[in-house]
Amino acid sequence: MKFSSFATAAVLSSVLTLVKAAALDVFVPHITSPTAGDTWVPGSTYTVTWDTSNAPSQITNENGAIFLRKGSKTQTPALASGFSILDGAVNVTVPESTTFGDDYVVVLFGDSGNWSGRFSIEA
Repeated sequence: MKFSSFATAAVLSSVLTLVKAAALDVFVPHITSPTAGDTWVPGSTYTVTWDTSNAPSQITNENGAIFLRKGSKTQTPALASGFSILDGAVNVTVPESTTFGDDYVVVLFGDSGNWSGRFSIEA
């Protein structure tokens, strides 16, 4: 009987721990800048912004990273990393070696990956 009570208590404790862990939410903020049609220049610095007004209180991963994506290829390394996705903005510099094109987006990673509207990079 003692073992049965102990086993029941252990199982309930495990279930309660899982229920608490499941309360974390994924945050998918809308990127507000850059917007579709913007133009960036290699070597220049820009501010990437996103809407944090609807951030849940329990975010699964608050550490952010910004990547540049051309077409279907995400460029590495990250343009910025190690910031809180609750900041709502981060400055990035377009690498001098970036090729020109009109099919770029920035991708914000935290607990999800979402991207901006398509923009151009040109001289």
